[in-house]
Amino acid sequence: MSYFPNVSKIKYEGPTSTNPFAFKFYHPEEKIDGKSMEEILRFSVAYWHTFTADLSDPFGNGTAIRPWDKYKGMDLAKARVEAAFEFFEKLNVPYFCFHDVDIAPEGSTLRETNQNLDIIVGRIKEYMQDSKTKLLWNTVNNFTHPRFVHGAASSNNADVFAYAAAKVKKGLEVAKELGAENYVFWGGREGYETLLNTDMKLEMDNLGRFFHMAVDYAKEIGFDGQFLIEPKPKEPTTHQYDFDVASGYAFLQHYDLQGDFKFNIEANHATLAGHTFEHELRYARIHGILGSVDANQGHPLLGWDTDEFPTDLYSTTLAMYEILKNDGLGRGGLNFDAKPRRGSFTPEDLFHAHIAGMDSFSIGLKIAQKLIEDKVLENIIEERYKSYTQGIGLDIINGNTDFHKLEKYALELSEIKNESGKLEQIKATINQYLLNVYINQ
Repeated sequence: MSYFPNVSKIKYEGPTSTNPFAFKFYHPEEKIDGKSMEEILRFSVAYWHTFTADLSDPFGNGTAIRPWDKYKGMDLAKARVEAAFEFFEKLNVPYFCFHDVDIAPEGSTLRETNQNLDIIVGRIKEYMQDSKTKLLWNTVNNFTHPRFVHGAASSNNADVFAYAAAKVKKGLEVAKELGAENYVFWGGREGYETLLNTDMKLEMDNLGRFFHMAVDYAKEIGFDGQFLIEPKPKEPTTHQYDFDVASGYAFLQHYDLQGDFKFNIEANHATLAGHTFEHELRYARIHGILGSVDANQGHPLLGWDTDEFPTDLYSTTLAMYEILKNDGLGRGGLNFDAKPRRGSFTPEDLFHAHIAGMDSFSIGLKIAQKLIEDKVLENIIEERYKSYTQGIGLDIINGNTDFHKLEKYALELSEIKNESGKLEQIKATINQYLLNVYINQ
């Protein structure tokens, strides 16, 4: 049975193509600085948004029309696996990601849940034998069920802590069995609503203990994938402990975990934290902790996690600039933690959405590579900070001064001259590069 009978394999046809089922800019085999687009971008499909979500929102029921939804229970889970690998093949995507409850339904007990998982994991493993698509990362959902109302590893209830640990233990076993390249922790309930009833220190200490146990068990079973933390500032909790990359990195350093974890950075989570996407990527890059990316975007007029497919070329360009300066994402990738809009409810819309996202990041890749080749931003920054390459600036950098010397220097200054940051000129230059990528196709 075909779940997408109206769609053939998606191919590259170039920027002048009018075929809605074709890539206009993503050419998997095209070489960029010696590597193929597919190798650099490492695109991944999110199982939850693509095969499980029904496009419901806080104000309305789901609108998604999905051929596999005629099934129930384990039959539905099996049908989703079939649909997923048909989708992967037709989209020609190298990776996918999932939570445990995305692929198999929870049972009445944890034991039954694990049995359901074993069946579906076995089926996924069979499909992977004949597929190019690999598992970028998996994780467990320790936030949706009412048992996690007060958190998981940070819960005030020790029974919940134990239950969450058992789920992660199983998740790591699944990761090893399916050859996952990473394992992600998203603390959807690891935070608090109010400090009035919260022992913050105990909760954070327990979260640190939980991560150490995960590291220990991964070593015990021989899982060598990269551990990733995915920051988010709020929603569903008022304040989450993994607020952004900076607070997450401070947490890792405090609990001596910085050598075991990197970060999976989501664009929409960055903007919810009051940062730009590229800010979070830059912070992670300069600290050597950029691991992977959830590629999406938020809506500037909405204050929640809208998980839109990325189409903002300015954002994809600046994101790819950071990724290229990071020498790529290593074992990570660009996972489309994104969903079509509620009005885009047909199975075919799933392809249109992914094509739009893949083309947008491909454009960003080309522009970012050209910016780096021409040293556009590097030259601007070098010129802007030239005062630190000589005189008192060089003394500051080399540690050859102190407040006494700096005061003596400052007292002799007759005037201080600043130079323009030329921001508008810089943005205009980037616009030129954006347009030239299309013209030169």
